[in-house]
Amino acid sequence: MTALPRGETPGPSADDDRDASASAAAEDLEPGGPAGLPAQPPEDAEADGPDGQDAGGAPDGAGETEGEDTDAGGTDAGSTADGSPAGGDAGASVSAAEAELAAQRELRARIEQRKAEKGGAIEAGGKLSGTAADLLAAVRAVESGTSSGTAFFDSPAPAPRRPAPEPASSARPAAGPEPVRPARVAAPETVAAVRAVLAEGGAPEALAARVAALLGETAADVLREDPWQLLSVPGVRPEQADGFARALLGAECGPGDERRTVALVGWVLQRAALQGHTALDAAEVRAALAEHAVPAPEEAVRHAIAEGAVLVFHDGADEDEGGAGEEAAEQDAEPVPVLLGLDRYALAEESLADGLARLARSGPDARWRDAPPTDLTRAVAEHGLVAHTGGEAARGEAVALAGAARGLGLRAAVAAYTENGRRRLGADVPAYTLTGLLSGAGGPDRDEDGALALDLLVVLDAPQLDVETAAMLVEALPDGCRLVLSGDPGVLWSAGAGRVFADVLAARACPQVASRTPDSGPIGELVSGIGIGELVPVEAPGKEVVIVPVRDAGEAVHRTVQLVADSVPRAFGVPAEETRVITVGHGGSAGTRALNAALKQRLNPGPGRFGGFDPGDRVAHAPAPGRTVPGTVLSADAEGLHLECEGERVLVPKDRVETTLRHGWALTAHQAVGMRWPAAVVVLPGDAAGALDRAWVYTAFGRGERHLSVVHGVDQALPRAVSESLPRPRTTRLRALLESLLAAPEE
Repeated sequence: MTALPRGETPGPSADDDRDASASAAAEDLEPGGPAGLPAQPPEDAEADGPDGQDAGGAPDGAGETEGEDTDAGGTDAGSTADGSPAGGDAGASVSAAEAELAAQRELRARIEQRKAEKGGAIEAGGKLSGTAADLLAAVRAVESGTSSGTAFFDSPAPAPRRPAPEPASSARPAAGPEPVRPARVAAPETVAAVRAVLAEGGAPEALAARVAALLGETAADVLREDPWQLLSVPGVRPEQADGFARALLGAECGPGDERRTVALVGWVLQRAALQGHTALDAAEVRAALAEHAVPAPEEAVRHAIAEGAVLVFHDGADEDEGGAGEEAAEQDAEPVPVLLGLDRYALAEESLADGLARLARSGPDARWRDAPPTDLTRAVAEHGLVAHTGGEAARGEAVALAGAARGLGLRAAVAAYTENGRRRLGADVPAYTLTGLLSGAGGPDRDEDGALALDLLVVLDAPQLDVETAAMLVEALPDGCRLVLSGDPGVLWSAGAGRVFADVLAARACPQVASRTPDSGPIGELVSGIGIGELVPVEAPGKEVVIVPVRDAGEAVHRTVQLVADSVPRAFGVPAEETRVITVGHGGSAGTRALNAALKQRLNPGPGRFGGFDPGDRVAHAPAPGRTVPGTVLSADAEGLHLECEGERVLVPKDRVETTLRHGWALTAHQAVGMRWPAAVVVLPGDAAGALDRAWVYTAFGRGERHLSVVHGVDQALPRAVSESLPRPRTTRLRALLESLLAAPEE
């Protein structure tokens, strides 16, 4: 074993005698045990029943795609667990998550309405041409309400921006946020009609409410005319939609049916979005169609473009029309990739690029003249957009910037990705979560145009911004507001589509201030080394970092339970509820399902009488796509499960328990990003070796504040992953859009 922190005791693991507690306690102090932790084996340490399922039968949710049990590719990411076609009806009840999503949709609608009232949509998409440009213009015209969806119109000229606010000695009055309204629920008669069509085609009738909500009042007629619309429901696979179509259409349908090919193109791009891409190379889309037996993939793509199902982009194309220039480009330049994308991500990415460019072009602000002279304050005084990079300790610099702004009489706010991250800032730091900021749940006031009444917004955990969230955030900022994107570029990227922070850094769209404050202690030293590709030895005199070698997944589960339930609490005074287990994926013999089953059996045994859960169970709640909130089950009644999540009581309706809740003693690294706990146990069984990369290891190892135990069964795969394996690339357009906008002269 090489390149492991000093203080560990690598070597063959001691044999475990599950029935001889006294001898096992002595063995844990010998080579192979947890490096001196006084471990007493639990009475029931061996996980008897992990069979690949959660103790309560929770689905593989959190955005997990079929057959993909690891989160290394960005498909898990803690998103909603609504990934099975057998999910329950939404019913008449409305969850807090649905209300939250409705509020965000309403905010976007207000933004679009505000832009339309001021003369037109944002001018973007300058790289589009031909049909794609017409399609984009038509989408914008329809969304702004200035046109029907039956004709194409040129995009109107961009509206003049509001003037920057004048310096003020006190905060000006602003309107408060609008209340959160319930999400729309399909009418019972619509759901009933859809249920009848689903039953006729042999599809699960439980999909009726979701299909009705997606397709609207005429959902039954739409589905009967085009059965492949079923693919728009998350979790439905092409073979299932094909079977449904055959049952309804009989011999009329075939693999080349244009309705099928259009739906498949959209499904391929939506599946790519789950892996973080905002667009895909057209060749990749054609290859995916061929895998699903589409006879003419190229023609299918052309038809999908003509139907407006997707947009096409030629980002980076030389728009020079000179013949000599075109010949030189053909001879010397690489072919420009043709990208395909769904309009929701394309428009969000272009709106985000336009908004970031607007902020980046903001000039100096004299109100910062008397600010404390630091690198951050100097950058913010001169520029409207600033990127701030650093680890956990660097968060204090960004928070201090907001404090300095308030000292100058400016309106400043700090936003963190998670409630856990917000609370770690301390009770004396006024901060919000991104969700609360955008939904208006106790966030800053808004001005008469619906924009946040702020002079400075500091966004922590910026790598977790996806393009849609970032677009909403930037659109909500008034002219003259300073935006600081602060975060650790080494952590895993966002759960949703895009890599906003990385693209902003790569485009050099703004000043970049790198923190000089290192993360302290052995864990900070270890994680800092991983960030530059080195698994360096570290001194851990207080056993802050411990390596626990294991031979197989069964031993990994056993050692993990022992560490959480006994060794870490006795050695460090960290109770089991303040320790989190981080593993690579949900499946496998040491994934979250197996680990949660074993940890429940040891820490909170029970029959799972409330949908697989018992009071006292630790859970991971996915209230919305891309969000995971740790919590504890309090009780259950006819309405559903009552949870305590980060200090707040949450009700999960009965029909949402199966799709949004799983046990949460063990999480994936994507679910844990943005959060830290006093102690973390990272589990690396042998079958996890292929899923590791530097960003995953960096993120997982950084989740413990005081103690990190690594249950290590991947041998040399760990140092190789740190030194050689970079995150899987994501195809995005934001960098190219930013470079193009900032290179063009300002009109």
